Amino acid sequence: MTFGGLPTRWEPDGDSRGLALVLPGRAYSPSAPLLELARLALLQHGFTVQQVWWDSTTRGDEDPDQWVRRHVAEALADEDADHVVLVAKSLGTRAASYAAERGLDAVWLTPLLVEPALAEAIASNAGRQLLVGGLADELWDAAVAAELADNGCDVLEVPDADHMMGTGDVVRTAEVHVEVARAVDTFLSGI
Repeated sequence: MTFGGLPTRWEPDGDSRGLALVLPGRAYSPSAPLLELARLALLQHGFTVQQVWWDSTTRGDEDPDQWVRRHVAEALADEDADHVVLVAKSLGTRAASYAAERGLDAVWLTPLLVEPALAEAIASNAGRQLLVGGLADELWDAAVAAELADNGCDVLEVPDADHMMGTGDVVRTAEVHVEVARAVDTFLSGI
């Protein structure tokens, strides 16, 4: 499978442990740094990786949660993997209700924790979950993140990171991305 000439599916060396579906943000493609590092970690941990590419400007008046759920359902329609993991950034984290209904393990990069329905979906998910966000992100709610951590979610909270997990300083931003990569690697080791 390709998108604009780019591959969208990768197989691990050896047998696959399951399928990881990578969901982008509104303006953050699957090839952007955080999702690319997650893709590499997933392959390293033996998962088949399927990226979802979308143009969020085509959503129109459709409810954003339903729009994302539709993309996830379409991507998984022909899959028969026993173990499915979702990795999502920002807009893609609107798949939280889909994951909760199925008890899917998930990595939520900069989830929209200021939206109560999304936070409730994460809280109700029986699967293992990692949440990654920064205190300089207006869509991250530290109190909600703390409640979710108390509820069993793994949480990486970076004090100086914004919604892109950047800081305005190139070296510090690279360091933040390494922190995120380590957290994803550790999380995947535990599922």
